[in-house]
Amino acid sequence: MAEPETSDVEGERLQKVLARVGIGSRRACEDLIADERVTVNGEVAVLGRRVDPTVDVIEVDGALIAVRPDAVYYLLNKPVEVVTTADDPQGRSTVVELVPDDPRVFPVGRLDYLTEGLLLLTNDGELTHRLTHPSFGVEKEYLASVEGVPSRGALRRLREGVELDDGVTAPAKASMSTPGLVRLTIHEGRNRQVRRMCDAIGHPVTRLVRTRIGPLADRSLKPGEWRSLTPDEVRQLAAAVTNPDAQPDEPKPPKRANR
Repeated sequence: MAEPETSDVEGERLQKVLARVGIGSRRACEDLIADERVTVNGEVAVLGRRVDPTVDVIEVDGALIAVRPDAVYYLLNKPVEVVTTADDPQGRSTVVELVPDDPRVFPVGRLDYLTEGLLLLTNDGELTHRLTHPSFGVEKEYLASVEGVPSRGALRRLREGVELDDGVTAPAKASMSTPGLVRLTIHEGRNRQVRRMCDAIGHPVTRLVRTRIGPLADRSLKPGEWRSLTPDEVRQLAAAVTNPDAQPDEPKPPKRANR
């Protein structure tokens, strides 16, 4: 009798898990393991290795692979006056109320009450950790409408780093799309960072929209709408927390969004 693919004690064969999430055929995944390109919890895997996809951290060529069978990933266009928490003691609307309530998900990072734009919600704890930890440096891009028209010198200060009350910011990408509209890309996650950076150069923000999270961008989502990430987007996002400098082209979103 053939050995079962899963057991309560040993888990599931690694090559089957990798094939299921689209890394390649079962045979191709076996070759990856044989070539020592796959690690489980930081250790090089061997053929025959069994894993628990709900807890084990699996990487191929150093890139995190999202393998949890129950994992969900939602991209939400957060409206203004919605708080980025799972629950609000003041009774305000929360972002988790805008997406399905089962399974339970949590926002990745924060957008403040008056900031709009893209927000990821998931139940994948490992990916959440990597996306929010400063050492991985995943880019976030914003469009900021500001008072006045920043000079070239002001934009240069944003690029080089500005002094805030919690220290100098890391170098950023900054340009002016139209007069008074600044495109700013950062990879830190300080509280109200973009607003404070613009305050520091003398041009307070009047409206702030996040337009990209690593490789994720979607101009078709209206405020309050959400959609599930495609398998390819999940892989791109996992790769971004290994190599944040690799920013692929904007993915094509599905035709239908959810409200």
